[in-house]
Amino acid sequence: MAKSDIEIAQEAEEHSLPIAEVAKKIGLTEDQLIPYGYDKAKIDINALKDKPAKGKLILVTAINPTPAGEGKTTTSVGLADSLWAIGKPTTLCLREPSLGPVFGVKGGAAGGGMAQVIPMEDINLHFTGDFHAIGAANNLCAAMLDNHIKQGNALGIDPRRIVWKRVVDMNDRQLRNVVDGLGGVADGMPRQDGFDITVASEVMACFCLATDLMDLKARLSRMVIAYTYDRKPVTVADIHAEGAMTALLKDAIKPNLVQTLEGNPAIVHGGPFANIAHGCNSVQATLTGLRQTEYTVTEAGFGADLGAEKFVDIKCRALGVQPSAVVLVATVRALKYNGGVPKAELTNENLDALEKGIPNLLRHVSNIKNVWGLPVVVAINAFPTDTEAELKFVEDKCKELGVNVVLSEVWAKGSKGGKALAEEVVRLCEQPSEMHYTYELEGSIADKINAIATKIYHADGVDFTPSASKQLKQLEDLGYGNLPICMAKTQYSFTDDQHKLGAPEGFRITVRNVKVSAGAGFIVALTGDIMTMPGLPKVPAAEKIDVTPEGKIVGLF
Repeated sequence: MAKSDIEIAQEAEEHSLPIAEVAKKIGLTEDQLIPYGYDKAKIDINALKDKPAKGKLILVTAINPTPAGEGKTTTSVGLADSLWAIGKPTTLCLREPSLGPVFGVKGGAAGGGMAQVIPMEDINLHFTGDFHAIGAANNLCAAMLDNHIKQGNALGIDPRRIVWKRVVDMNDRQLRNVVDGLGGVADGMPRQDGFDITVASEVMACFCLATDLMDLKARLSRMVIAYTYDRKPVTVADIHAEGAMTALLKDAIKPNLVQTLEGNPAIVHGGPFANIAHGCNSVQATLTGLRQTEYTVTEAGFGADLGAEKFVDIKCRALGVQPSAVVLVATVRALKYNGGVPKAELTNENLDALEKGIPNLLRHVSNIKNVWGLPVVVAINAFPTDTEAELKFVEDKCKELGVNVVLSEVWAKGSKGGKALAEEVVRLCEQPSEMHYTYELEGSIADKINAIATKIYHADGVDFTPSASKQLKQLEDLGYGNLPICMAKTQYSFTDDQHKLGAPEGFRITVRNVKVSAGAGFIVALTGDIMTMPGLPKVPAAEKIDVTPEGKIVGLF
């Protein structure tokens, strides 16, 4: 019987390297580490801030996923190991998993098979406490906001126009809409409220885009949390919460260093979702990689229509760098899913469905090459259920259509299964390229949203609900018109309808709500029925997770 991911990881953890040895591989000394036990540490970024970021950046993204997940993190881990195996010092930069999907749909999120980061249980559960700190900072702000209203409301905050929610790092639909402040005068003002998941908090977005602790404090201070009775924005600075919030995050902002199964360095830090936030690990983590090694491999969330677009238009703008190469992960089963095959039948051979699903892949490739101007290779992430005929069909079809493609077998073989991919990535990194943004910052908010919808999703246009149109005008009147856009959209489709798979045409995108994340520095446009507090599925992954009398975790993935 094949070993599960957690069994493979737990066996590897018994032989893992001391974290100080892992750090040496990327030029970090022990005095630049804050150890969290034997196998993980935080990095003292203050000691590195004056070093130039000279490394080459490699972005790993994907086609539209299936609900089961397709191995983008596995490919990222395997690619980093494979680069080391061919003599290329590399830093792997990943997002931290949220407890929501860990206990919800996906299970663990630290890679899979022979391409994982460890300690897998720690990374997937509490890790170094970063998400708890982010949640605490967010909720401190909420408590201080409601207390300001209770203590006389000197700012004239309209309780009906509070836009700041409390958060919890769990999928809990019961908390989407609540009424709080019940009980009496001493218990606050009763009002309609709600919770978001921690990874949707603007604190998370600020945390991941901040260049240092003081930049984080400045970003937190700018966040809009409510509006007054005369419609003026109220910020965190107005209630004097930014200092205390930053104090809660002073250690969390330091990137976390762990290792792959093969003992290579991995920085796992920050974790905004890509369908409801900007979907990239922290700027601090990426900058550390670029400063310390020749190559840095990082990933963007979900498909390239969401993760890669935000990576280019939000994170690259903040970093001032561009990827030297892009790896687009595709799987046989994801292509079959986009070709109309139900999830339960994805393990059955089906060449006709592959043919129908290929246009989804081609659209993503075209966006990367023709909209953003970046060199790209398709990595076919092989799964044990893929047949030889299916893998050959996808490879042949890609080559026939002029798409650069490599088979990746890192799940089964680790670095040995990714050598061809690593060599191709190195070759692409040497090719000259000039990245283009999807849109320029000048121009209206509506124009920028329309550019994303038409250029990246290939929609015919955008429709704004009456309330969204009103919000657009208010935000532009308040001076937020020149910010980049963060689209909140389903990950399963180019459209705002998760059921329209493949490469649909003849559709429009509907924007129902627009809000500003002034601290993060972008406008959020919500489409379709996307929610900032997910719910658990009918059978949550949590039902399979357990712990033995010896304290060993089982069933995590």
